[in-house]
Amino acid sequence: MSATSADVIIIGAGIAGASVAAQLSTHMRVAMLERESQPGYHTTGRSAAIFSEIYGNAPIRALSRASRPFFFDPPAGFSDTPLVGERGSLFVARADQADRLDSFAALPEVASATTRLSAAEARALSPCLREGYVHAALHERAASDMDVHALLHGYLRQVRRHGGQLVTDAAVLGLNSVRGGWAVHTLAGDFNAPIVINAAGAWVDRIAMLAGAEPIGIEPLRRTAALVDAPDGIPIAAWPMTIDIDEQFYFKPDAGKILLSPADETPSVPCDAVPEDWDVAVAVDRVEKATTLKITHVRQKWAGLRSFVADHSPVVGYEPALQGFFWLAALGGYGIQTAPAMGRLAAALVLKGQAPEDLLATGFDPASLAPERLSVRQTKEPAYPDWRAS
Repeated sequence: MSATSADVIIIGAGIAGASVAAQLSTHMRVAMLERESQPGYHTTGRSAAIFSEIYGNAPIRALSRASRPFFFDPPAGFSDTPLVGERGSLFVARADQADRLDSFAALPEVASATTRLSAAEARALSPCLREGYVHAALHERAASDMDVHALLHGYLRQVRRHGGQLVTDAAVLGLNSVRGGWAVHTLAGDFNAPIVINAAGAWVDRIAMLAGAEPIGIEPLRRTAALVDAPDGIPIAAWPMTIDIDEQFYFKPDAGKILLSPADETPSVPCDAVPEDWDVAVAVDRVEKATTLKITHVRQKWAGLRSFVADHSPVVGYEPALQGFFWLAALGGYGIQTAPAMGRLAAALVLKGQAPEDLLATGFDPASLAPERLSVRQTKEPAYPDWRAS
């Protein structure tokens, strides 16, 4: 059977792969290869689904701010439903956590996006907080719920509209550098292209090793979540997402119930993550200590993998040692809220080797995400392929 040819092959059809595919499909023939039977099965489909401009480190916060216009005013025809809805976030601190709250609040982009609240003001927004538990809080009014399904499938529609191809059940078995680019052998057939984008989530290092690239040291971390019943007779729809300042727990309303998490970061191998009963119990215990909620029954529980490298910033750019091998990796738990800007950034780097001017104008430094910043990486100039010559 002959191989399917494209200008770019994207390995992984989660939000990272879908967002860059949507951008590139207007310029290139795109083939997306997904190991599962459906796109967005792993981390994308298990997100807490919140947009916050102050969540994550400095590069993540910059990409989140740059993504905001897209979420609140998406292109015509992108989605039949709004991508975001009102929620707000509330970062709470006990008296012994006051210094951490103060340090966080002092960051310029945090200060401009939040309001400092007293304990009483925090309880007015999140009425289940236990009196005497909270010392102070920060309220981010603009934090929003997100429709992750609408976002992912909006990107996938764009890919299809521009002639791009999504192939599921296409686990990669082989990835070889050949004359003119890359040959990819999968369970769904063979593909070739001048450029391969490694957007395989927790599996990115395995894909890299197939290609002969040095791993970036990806570390998948399991995070657990559960849905529990809301208290009888108490309206919860307007409660904000409530987050411990040290991220020891969070909770928020979700479809008439309460979603809660211990915000765990348990090292894991790449896998279809499943929740551990212990982690669910920890979440329940921490939330009950912080609130007046009495949780007697867990309706649903799940886990997902958030994948990081050592500095907790994404890895985006061409591999210096391999022509046409591009990293779009280590998005951690921030791939959804940064997707519009991240997709544009990655596409611009693939096509031109430089970030979009409007993103640079914000002070964002693409070098903060470049593969060669990592201590284990080579420092030679990345090798940009001429995909138009294929």
